[in-house]
Amino acid sequence: MFQGHIDLDTAAPVDAGTIQDILFERGLYWASGRAGLVDLVAAHKWFNLAALKGHAEAITMRREVAALMSEAEIVAAQRHARAWITVH
Repeated sequence: MFQGHIDLDTAAPVDAGTIQDILFERGLYWASGRAGLVDLVAAHKWFNLAALKGHAEAITMRREVAALMSEAEIVAAQRHARAWITVH
């Protein structure tokens, strides 16, 4: 738990492109198996979220991942993305 103090006078705003890049990186993480296993549902979810934030390459990656997935897996990934959006 963070116990420090944030100085709002000197804090720099987060660049709008940063969020989409982080979401895209999460997609790459799961698509590449960096966690020790490939999780296409998770990869699709994160690429979908990055694409919604405007990350152009995420659209292509989401399409590539979807080509490897069943319809049920795509539906699950979309459901997970919608759930993430409602919380964040």
